[in-house]
This record gives sequence, C-alpha cells and structure tokens, in this order.
Amino acid sequence: MDLPPPAGNTWLGLTQQPLPVDAASAWVVLPGCGAIVVFSGTARDHSDGRPDVSVLAYEAYEEQVVPRLGAIADQMRIRWPDLGRVALLHRTGPVEIGESSVVVAVSSPHRPAAFDAARFGIDMLKATVPIWKAETWRDGSSWGLEAQHISEVGQH
Repeated sequence: MDLPPPAGNTWLGLTQQPLPVDAASAWVVLPGCGAIVVFSGTARDHSDGRPDVSVLAYEAYEEQVVPRLGAIADQMRIRWPDLGRVALLHRTGPVEIGESSVVVAVSSPHRPAAFDAARFGIDMLKATVPIWKAETWRDGSSWGLEAQHISEVGQH
C-alpha cells in the first residue's frame, strides 16, 4: 500500500495511487468510538456546465499538502476533543471516473462530533490545501475553474 496507516491516531497523505478508502474506513474504528463517518469524494462524469467529463487530474503544491492536512487535523481535535482517529488523504495525477480523489474519515464516541468533524475536514481541505483539478469534457478542458484563494486553517 502506497499510504500505509500510521501507528498513531492521525493518517495524512498525498499519493498518485488509488486511495485506500476501505482501509481508511476500517482503520478509524476504535473500541471507544461508536460513530464512524467516511467521506469519499469520487470523480464524476460531469460538472456545472460541463457534460461528459472524461478526464480528471489533480496537481498539488506537494511540500505544503501534508503540513496543511496536519493543521486541519489539529483544528478538528481542538474543536471535537473526543475524536478517536482522523484520516485525511488526497490523490494527485489522473483519477478515473468513479475513483476516489479525496477521503476524510473520522471516529468519535458519538455521531454529532463525527459528522461535524468530517464535514469540517473536507470543507477545510478544499479551502486551505493547495490542490488543483483539471477537467476534460466534451467541449473543452481547463485547470481549476472552481479555483479559490487558498487560505489558512485559522482563518475559518
């Protein structure tokens, strides 16, 4: 496995290989956690105004990705101190339609914290981690049409 689970309770990673969605889902399970939430963002065959998307590819400022994922995980643990495990994983390079490009998985003793933390994790990842998407569709192609200003985790 390109992104093996760590010995600790936070799994961060960036890879060009298919993401270990099932492994992340299993890894977050802990005896004291009754809630597991896994978000897997998968490549789809369309976007707003772009039918028949055939190719997606992700590019990242790699040196910044894992530190920023770490800052997100740290903020998640501050906001929801009873979280068990947290996984934040993202893909680079070409991603086939139906494959996962991002995984956020969390465990918590109770479901409200698990749902809220997972939502926070994906929202912060999109807003603060320098990863951009290229799409090719029936009538064209473009890098990052939905690009947004990358901000710091603490600004949210």
